[in-house]
Amino acid sequence: MGKSVILHLGLGSFHRAHQAVYLHRLIEQGDDGWMIVAGNLRPDMADTVAALQRQGGEYTLETVAPSGERHYERIRSIGRIVAYEPSLAGLIDVGADAATRIISFTVTEAGYYLDSNNKLETSYAELASDIAGTTRSTIYGALAAILNERRKRGGGPVTLLNCDNLRSNGERFRAGFVDFLERRGDVDDSASLLAWVRSSTSTPNDMVDRITPRPLPEVAQRVKAATGIDDEAPVMGEQFIQWVIEDHFINGRPAWEKAGAEMVASVLPYEEAKIRILNSSHSCFAWAGTLIGLDYIHEGVADPAIRKMAFDYVSDDVIPSLEASQKPYPLDLAAYRDVVLDRFSNPYLRDTNQRVAADGFAKIPGFLWPTFRECLARGASIAKTAKLPALFFEFLGRWHRGELPFAYQDQGMDPASAHAIFTSADPMVAFARDPILWGPLAGDPRLVSALVAAHAEVLQFLKDHGRG
Repeated sequence: MGKSVILHLGLGSFHRAHQAVYLHRLIEQGDDGWMIVAGNLRPDMADTVAALQRQGGEYTLETVAPSGERHYERIRSIGRIVAYEPSLAGLIDVGADAATRIISFTVTEAGYYLDSNNKLETSYAELASDIAGTTRSTIYGALAAILNERRKRGGGPVTLLNCDNLRSNGERFRAGFVDFLERRGDVDDSASLLAWVRSSTSTPNDMVDRITPRPLPEVAQRVKAATGIDDEAPVMGEQFIQWVIEDHFINGRPAWEKAGAEMVASVLPYEEAKIRILNSSHSCFAWAGTLIGLDYIHEGVADPAIRKMAFDYVSDDVIPSLEASQKPYPLDLAAYRDVVLDRFSNPYLRDTNQRVAADGFAKIPGFLWPTFRECLARGASIAKTAKLPALFFEFLGRWHRGELPFAYQDQGMDPASAHAIFTSADPMVAFARDPILWGPLAGDPRLVSALVAAHAEVLQFLKDHGRG
């Protein structure tokens, strides 16, 4: 009997340092009934993909503890690499095969094009092109092609597993995919495909966590020195790793719990704590650090003023909001905050502000909206949370003026609209009214007032650091 297959879409560092590691651990225990086949939906990372093909899907994972201790492991869970080509024929063939029981994906938060109502933001050209059936460059277009072929071949039910930092990621992806198929009309018999998707797929929510910087050339050098292997596609990550998964699989799954994953009925409390505490604070350090000329996350954590911004945001606004939502909360939130700050302080990761600062137009609604909303509903202050978008406002202003020290990447941003914020009569008011960033909070006088006050504090912070 052949192995069951997980087709993974998005062959970046995070997948190879996270989901692939869990399956590798299972295989190392002797449970080798599953394998990963992986490829990309776009022609990026061509050198890495080619290197992985030459290495038969194998690569070395370097993990580093806050103490500086490094560990090296050869990961062998990816059995096959599918080269990119625009029709995605290779991926479609794998995804349609009955041996494929799970299709997982990591395409970043902004790659889902969702508004606050979990409907698609169809103004993006690549999404509109996929809806029309002209291209297959988004997760929705790719999966429509894969699943339509699977339906025709009788490949059977399949689990669609979102592994991105998106709140309620399985549910939100499913809402976006249904919206996508409904908008397609008669393209590729989408009505029949939608009925099949509703009856023959499941989309569990999960929470993923491991800091995975983009690997610099010295990673390969350290791998060679430590193992003797000339690895063309190594990946590095922190020692910490976590995966919490709702156990809603329609056609079987690996026994990930034997490899350290947590299989739960609901991922919500774990997810909320992670997104609001870890992901939001990560962005705080990246935006603030960039503004004062720092390159790496750990440098910002070492700055007392930046660390206090993140600590106060979590302590004063996030923890009270979470504890008000569920009593008792299943996590010790103060302890979790302290663990997160300790992880971010790891100087050996050399995690760049450029990497973490990306996609602000998805992160402000995705990470910060709930805390704003819940604080306002309780009549509580939003001053500490407002510091984070105030930092992003100043960061975005630098982008507008061409003053950032790196190329800023933001899939969710419309550049013309973002530039227009800073050419308006009152840029902060225009920022606070942006519908992509703020949704139903856009233009709320309480939000505007808090952002104006927070921005004044950010300007003082920059002045104190000689950047005013």
